[in-house]
Amino acid sequence: MTKLYELAHSRAGDKGDVLMLSLIPYEEELYGALREQVTAERVKKHLQHIVSGEVERYEMPNISALQFVCHGALLGGVTTSLGMDTHGKTLSYALLEMEIEL
Repeated sequence: MTKLYELAHSRAGDKGDVLMLSLIPYEEELYGALREQVTAERVKKHLQHIVSGEVERYEMPNISALQFVCHGALLGGVTTSLGMDTHGKTLSYALLEMEIEL
């Protein structure tokens, strides 16, 4: 098993209570493995203590990246949350802790 942080990097963005996480492989040839194994369901399970809503995945093959839209992830949103990281920037690191097989 290999942690995603060894294979890819991630960026985070937010809008209200919705968190967007990108997953971009360091090497383009890893995109297929990421697309196969890093599903919306696996991300939802991996972030189950953080994300209370649905997780949607969008494929961006032209740039070899995946985008995850996580609903109910920021405890109500930046202006209402009592969470330590109201913007969710550290959640990109939480995603990168997921393991896949190569």
